[in-house]
Parts: sequence; structure tokens; C-alpha cells
Amino acid sequence: MRKDIFHPDFKAQPWWWEAWAPNTALSQDPPGKTQVVIVGAGYGGLSTALELRRNGIDCVVLERGVFGIGASTRNGGMISGGTNLGKGLGGKSPIAAEFERNKAELMAAGADSLTVLEDIIAREGIECGLHRNGRFVGAWTPRHYDDMAAKVETYNTYAGAGAAMIPREQQHAFIKSDYYFGGMHSTRAGHLHPALYYKGLIEAAHRQGAILCAEIEAERTEKTGAGWRVLTSKGPIACREVVVATNGYTGDLTPRLKRRVVPVASHIIATEELPEPADTMIIPGMRAIGDSKRVLTYYRPSPDGKRLIFGGRARFTPASPNVIAGALYRYMVDRFPQLDGIRITHVWTGNVAFALDYMPHMGTDEGLHYLLGCNGNGVAMMTYLGTQTAKKIAGGRNTPVNPLDGREFPDHPLYNGDPSWFLPAIGAWYRTRDWIDRRLAG
Repeated sequence: MRKDIFHPDFKAQPWWWEAWAPNTALSQDPPGKTQVVIVGAGYGGLSTALELRRNGIDCVVLERGVFGIGASTRNGGMISGGTNLGKGLGGKSPIAAEFERNKAELMAAGADSLTVLEDIIAREGIECGLHRNGRFVGAWTPRHYDDMAAKVETYNTYAGAGAAMIPREQQHAFIKSDYYFGGMHSTRAGHLHPALYYKGLIEAAHRQGAILCAEIEAERTEKTGAGWRVLTSKGPIACREVVVATNGYTGDLTPRLKRRVVPVASHIIATEELPEPADTMIIPGMRAIGDSKRVLTYYRPSPDGKRLIFGGRARFTPASPNVIAGALYRYMVDRFPQLDGIRITHVWTGNVAFALDYMPHMGTDEGLHYLLGCNGNGVAMMTYLGTQTAKKIAGGRNTPVNPLDGREFPDHPLYNGDPSWFLPAIGAWYRTRDWIDRRLAG
């Protein structure tokens, strides 16, 4: 691997921001009273606001930074429905028995998340480079391949995934790499431009009349006889309901919820323009790609097919651009030796929120609505949970009842919301386990 991996125009920020950068253009001052206050202006908060306004309910969205500064414009933009529920940071699902009992309902909700996302994009006319051309998940070992093969029927039956196993000798039709031991291809998946989707979502919420407030900290909530009072850096707001949609950036405003989500840093690089189109050089069909490693990687072509967007857990915590870029570049060249010498133009980090049971959650806690824990699948899932939360507020319940609503949201007596003391150790252990598995695979 060459040492000069950085392009002369290198930037330590998301490549997505070249098309739309975080800003305060639609920001307003908050009113003193509204029906619903939403904390967090990511996909979850904005989709909640959009659906509330479509139901005639007034709402205010509070963002402590500029609009789009969080994970909604920092993610990889990959989308799927139902096949990733219950998958965590490389370990076995702690709710395997529950999931088996309720897999039809849970996986149907996961599949519905993709439908809701696509419906919003179509209805609101959002131009965001949507590609619905499938996802290939590479098997890290032959055993991983067999594990995937055992789940294909379930994915197809309950999530309509259109999944099929691709043996190693046929994987070049999906990825021009010999790195994996075959894998699984799902047709009901794809990718989009996350910042342009965010732009379309916030503009849609604004058009519907949501009041959007940037650079305002929600400092405290107080219960009142008529509902709530949210104390902010620009004064109090009286409201009937409060929705917490902070996900990987959940903080001390809601300490009980903070203890239930684990923020994990996910890192991404973007390459310079490739010498050939991505679908010719590395990924036929412009598909999204993932793998079955514990320390996973995920990648896809840019919407125009000229670059590779390559992400993964270079570290489980924030790290310097040099460290992140170097690790991800090695992972990329391991998979695509033909990219050795291609330079990096951008590197960035965003927080993924994991629940302790690896499941997405919506519900109420001490009267506060929440939607949290996308577990690395936030584009569709946070949009879905926000839409479902708004429908619940508007109608008093979900129709039909959402199986993700009101599930037990576990915490742990040794976890106070700060994962910095244990995530590096988990990362090191998972890297060791991946190395052992690969060596044993031969």
C-alpha cells in the first residue's frame, strides 16, 4: 500500500457535504407554546415533524447544532428492510428466543421501514440519488456463508428480501474481488445520498409548517398539569407531548435513555474519481456491499458511480483522520487490490446508536416519547420510527400495532451512558476473533 494516500484537496469532512452542507437557513425562533416539541433534527425528528404536520398537529423541532451536523449527513446512505434486525456489534443476539417467537411481526416492521422511506421520497419529490439495486453481504468465512444460507428462507418469507446465496465462484458478478467466501445478495436494498435525503426531508417538514430551530439546546424538561415545559437556551416552551429523537447523540437531557443506547463511532472515506466507472471496475450493478465480520465494513459507489464510499469500524471510538483513513484504506485495498494508489479526498466520523438488545426502539419513558437505537440502519429505520411515533401521537395508537413500540428497553447496571472505557477493549477482542476465524478458514 502506498504511503501518500491523501489527495491534495483532502478534507476531514463528509463527501456528502459537497452537495449539501449543514446550515441554519430554515431556522426560526421557538414559540412559547406548541403541541409537540421534538428534540433532535435528524431523520427521526424530521420525519416525526413531517407526519405530525400532515395530521394537522403543531410541532417544534430543536437542534442543538446546525441542521444536519449529526449522523443523518454522516452515514453511508445504505438502505434495506428487515434483514438486519437484532444484529449487533459482532456478538449473538441477546433476544434470539424472543426474535424467533415474533419474527414475522418484527421482520415485517423492518421491511415496512424501507417502504415508508421510499414513499416519503416519492411523495415529497426528494432527489437523493436513490438506487434500488440490491445489496451483497460477503461471507468472512465458509461458516459465515453457511450461517447466511440458513437464514435466506426466513428473510424471504417474512421480509420479502429477495435474498439468494451467491457461491464464491460466482461472486465476481456482484463484486470484483476474491476477498470473500461467497455471500448473500438481497434485491430489496440499495443506497442513496444521505445529505440530499436530509435536505429533502427538512424542506418537506418546513413546507408543511413545522417550526425548525437550530443552535438551541434543550436543557431540561418539566412535567406540568397540561403536559410539559421544555426549558431551552432561548426560553421555555409549553407543550402537550415531547419526542426524544437524539439517537447516537443522546445526552444528559434524558439520563435514563442515555443509559440505554451505546454510541459507537463509524468511520468513512471517499476516494477520488476512479479511472473507470465503479460498476465496471469494482461493483457491477452499483450495489451496496457489506460483510459478515465482527469489525464490519460497508461500502458502495457514489450516486454518480465515479467514486467509492468505504466505511467501517476502523476504531470503535473517535480517532484522528490519519488513523481512520489509514485503517480504512488498508481494508479497501485488501478487498480491491486494483484500488491501490487511488487517493482519498474525504474522511469523516459519525455516531451509530446501538441498543443493548441490538433492536430499534420506540415508546414512552416517564411520559416522554422516544425513538432510538437504529443499530447502524438509521436511514430507513429512524425515518420509520419517526413516522410511526407521529401517527401514534395523532391517533393514540399505531394501526396496526407496531411490534417495535413499547418493547422492553434494557439498560445495564455497569453502563452509565459513557462507553469510552469498554469500547476499545470490545474492538480489540472482535478484531482478534475475526483474525482467528479467518486463519481457521484457510
